[in-house]
Amino acid sequence: MTTTTDGGFGQRLRVLRAGAGLSQEQLAHAAGVSVRALADMERGRTRGPQYRTVKALARALKLDPDETRELEAAAASGRSGTGRAPAGALDLPRDTHDFTARGHALATLAALADTAEPACPPVAVVAGAPGLGKTAFAVHAAHHLTPRFPDGQLHLDLRAMDPEPIDPLDALARLLTALGVTGQALPRSLEDRAALFRSLTAARRLLLVLDNAADEPQIRPLLPATGPSLAIVTSRNSLTGLDAVHRLDLPLLRREEAVELLTRIVGPDRVARETQAARDLADRCGHLPLALRIAGQRLAARPRETLGKLAALLNQEERRLDLLQTGDRQVRAAFALSYQQLDPASRLLWRRCALAAGPDVSPETAALLAGIPLRDTRLRLEELCDRGLLHPDPTAERYRFHDLLRLFAAERLAADDDPATREEALDRTARWMLARATTAALHFDAERHSAPAGDPDPVTAPADRDQARAWLEAERDQWLAALDHTHTAGHHRQVLDTAEAMHWFSDLAQHWPQWTDVFRHSSDAARTLASPHEEATHLNYLAWAHSICAHNPPAALEAADAALTAARACGDPLQTGWALAYGAGALRRLGRTDEAIARLRASAACHHDNPTTPGRLAELTSLNGLGETLRQHGRADEALEHHLNSLTICQQDHPGLSPHLLAIYRAIALRHLGNTYAALACWQEAEPPLRQALTAFEQADSPARSGPVQLELGRVLLRLGRPDEARTTLAAALHTLTTHHHPLQTEAATELDALAPTHH
Repeated sequence: MTTTTDGGFGQRLRVLRAGAGLSQEQLAHAAGVSVRALADMERGRTRGPQYRTVKALARALKLDPDETRELEAAAASGRSGTGRAPAGALDLPRDTHDFTARGHALATLAALADTAEPACPPVAVVAGAPGLGKTAFAVHAAHHLTPRFPDGQLHLDLRAMDPEPIDPLDALARLLTALGVTGQALPRSLEDRAALFRSLTAARRLLLVLDNAADEPQIRPLLPATGPSLAIVTSRNSLTGLDAVHRLDLPLLRREEAVELLTRIVGPDRVARETQAARDLADRCGHLPLALRIAGQRLAARPRETLGKLAALLNQEERRLDLLQTGDRQVRAAFALSYQQLDPASRLLWRRCALAAGPDVSPETAALLAGIPLRDTRLRLEELCDRGLLHPDPTAERYRFHDLLRLFAAERLAADDDPATREEALDRTARWMLARATTAALHFDAERHSAPAGDPDPVTAPADRDQARAWLEAERDQWLAALDHTHTAGHHRQVLDTAEAMHWFSDLAQHWPQWTDVFRHSSDAARTLASPHEEATHLNYLAWAHSICAHNPPAALEAADAALTAARACGDPLQTGWALAYGAGALRRLGRTDEAIARLRASAACHHDNPTTPGRLAELTSLNGLGETLRQHGRADEALEHHLNSLTICQQDHPGLSPHLLAIYRAIALRHLGNTYAALACWQEAEPPLRQALTAFEQADSPARSGPVQLELGRVLLRLGRPDEARTTLAAALHTLTTHHHPLQTEAATELDALAPTHH
């Protein structure tokens, strides 16, 4: 090893490196420091790197003990002449030994440190919801980056959650003191302190961790203006007002990362013995690092307690936040700090959002629940997102809670709003939701030829079928909850009106299982109002929902029989025929074919003498059902006649019937005709009607119908000797059926697997 000469640290280091035959890049890599940091040391720009950096350099240079001591002494001498902080002034907190994940964010910070331009020192803002582990991440990153910042690392807690956070004047005093400015040398004004801080940091390679920042005015004076330093700022607020910063929004841990964190805390053996319980525990903690750490520490303190026991306890929502506390750590307390920072109106809005049904909430629903203007609501929802208390949907103007935050919001709702106030909010929201849902659904009423009226806000009301469908789908959870609430409250007429408006739309959304609830409520309401005609009608809707949407033949038969009794009691031939048809469909699925055929014949006869448009369409439906049942039981030649009769009815004039609905009825008849030709092995004749039916269903945006037709057409194409077309069609069928949870998806998968190309 080459003997060093007297001189500063940089000169000694340069001589030692040359003697070792290493380039700057090679030494930097071996010591774990950046090339920029090493160059600054050798040029004398950094005269006194920290002890751990010197030790890393000594190991990389393979210095003997005497040479190492000489290099350490040179560094210490350099530090004494730089006005550095007194030892321990603003030292980094202890690192977390079981820190888990965040590899991408750590790599981003390392890249910032290595590519920093002195003209614009990088600032990384680590923002997010309470409990995400922002401080733990920043401290861990700072320890990891220490060798890159030989002039020191400073950590300052700005106490954003305190009643009075540290003001910039005091914060600068602490930073300047750590940099060696004491006594009379400390300026009095904020401007002078900020100027001095910028001057002192301009020539140093410092790592600043400005933890728990309150807002932009607090943080701006604390940021270096020039030089090679890096500032890491953590905050529960997004600090969107800061310019030219790099944002690191920490996400929730993935499930496997959450389990890994638990493993590091409680030990791999316990997790290996209860793998599924560990996953369940991670899920109950919402993959939130604070909650996971608390749960893990509880288990670590109780080595005989099983993970399964704690997971089962946490499955009780009403106890979850009580259980997620250990020592001085509480998930509830972390959330409470953020809640207390809100003004009264934002607190009200946030906790009322917990009343919303479903996983997310729209501004309109939030405004109704809170009873505040929509414009104000929108601004406050964005503020709540900036504070990490809500998460915005990336593609729509909707907002959601983290699971644990929703539980805390519900707690605050129960504590801060009396029952009467909560009920008033739900009543107000339900009235508005059902009024909007009813008018939106009326866009699909085949017997209506004018725009529906009665929307609670005509300015924002859906203007056409596309907008109406988009609203009904986006707000499905809300208006369904409103219907439940209204039914429980005994407002039977509103329930009936909404369900009646929905029955046409329900035909386009057959994959929704909730239709059974809708029509169960409406048939109950009709019975309570002693309206047998409406009771029969809505029991028929319920039978349809059980059969087509829920695929529950026994329940469908029970509802159809009840509808038949009610229809006959009030002398309603139309509903009598429908009840017979729905009962027949259930009987067919239950294997009672002869009974099904008898009911379908009776249904068709019931409708045959009814000259009205509803009567003719009902007969068409009965004939299609009769033909389908006959075909499925080996009587396709008889079925063909009924389906041809159905097409004849479709070609007749039907006053008052919308072209859209007539196209649907015709497509249904064509589908049955195509399948009947297929059953007769008339493959050439089967293809055209199936294609026509598929086109009509796709144009009507009815995947519950188009998926089965794709499957049936694929089978016909295969029989016609066109396997490539068949494979494409069956793949489309599988996608449609799987997306909409149709029971035929298994058949489609089997057909497609049988067509898999052979590999040679």
